[in-house]
Amino acid sequence: MPNEVVLEAPLTINWAINNSCNFACRHCYSRGDTHEELPREVLLACLEKVAQAGVFSVNFGGGEPLLHPGILEIACHARSLGLRISMNSNGWLLDREMAGALRDAGFTKVGISIDSHIPKVHDRFRGVAGSHGRAVAALGDLAEAGIDTSISTVICRINNTAIDDLVAFAREQGARQLNFHNFKCSGLGLSHKDELDLTPEEWQEFYRRALAARDGEKGLDISLDDPIIALLGARDTGSLVKGSVCGKLSLNIKANGDMTPCGFIPIVIGNIVRDDLKQVWRDSAVLEKMRNKKPTGKCAGCGKYEDCLGGCSARALALTGDLNSPDPHCWA
Repeated sequence: MPNEVVLEAPLTINWAINNSCNFACRHCYSRGDTHEELPREVLLACLEKVAQAGVFSVNFGGGEPLLHPGILEIACHARSLGLRISMNSNGWLLDREMAGALRDAGFTKVGISIDSHIPKVHDRFRGVAGSHGRAVAALGDLAEAGIDTSISTVICRINNTAIDDLVAFAREQGARQLNFHNFKCSGLGLSHKDELDLTPEEWQEFYRRALAARDGEKGLDISLDDPIIALLGARDTGSLVKGSVCGKLSLNIKANGDMTPCGFIPIVIGNIVRDDLKQVWRDSAVLEKMRNKKPTGKCAGCGKYEDCLGGCSARALALTGDLNSPDPHCWA
């Protein structure tokens, strides 16, 4: 019996419209992707397929989406189809003029990646000197243009003990939301795992403190997208499902049109150019397995399994080769 009610189509598509990037982040999941990008006309037609399938929103990423020469046209087209559009960016190419253009194209929210309140720590992690200052300036330009902003922070060895500083920094920048993203072991993240990842016990301590900070915040929305916070009796307040949202609420589309459960799970389940989105969403054996996970190993005897459903499937796949294995970050 399914763990969740399956929607007819994903609520959200995370769409990496390009692979090109001007940064050299040490945890990047897509830097090794060398597939060709979809021609603009094909991409616009695929957006129509997505809208017709009943998708509510599209979040554009990459690579760095602002390096795509057609980003404004693509966004305008998506908005004309009734799609709610947002974006994740490193902020380097985002100035006052671009912020105004993004507003006019229909963007309601833009997330900027900032991994430390300390400029040199962020710059080293992202591989570009001066990137912290440009990211902070981007937040100001977006706010001035009337676009809601969020800060995306990848939690790892460089920042896991700086929760209070990160929250204070986000508040100072006027961000509406602070997203604490759990470190994944995909792409370069796997290569640098020993350097950047935390032990399960350190993840437990981080989440204890992060949940306390979230519960104490009034004006700033602190988002924790890790299913294993269920072990602490909590869940991501923005999530409508137990366990991971991937394949239940959201789907990932790569620059060449390949569909995967999420950006961190490199299993191709179809291609938006040639396949019917709703059929793939309904019939994919991979998605079915993710929606109906079975407790294995230590999960089989855990009283929290029905809430966390084994944790992050992407980490389990990367480190064990099996989507159904217990999350390697689990401290239980």
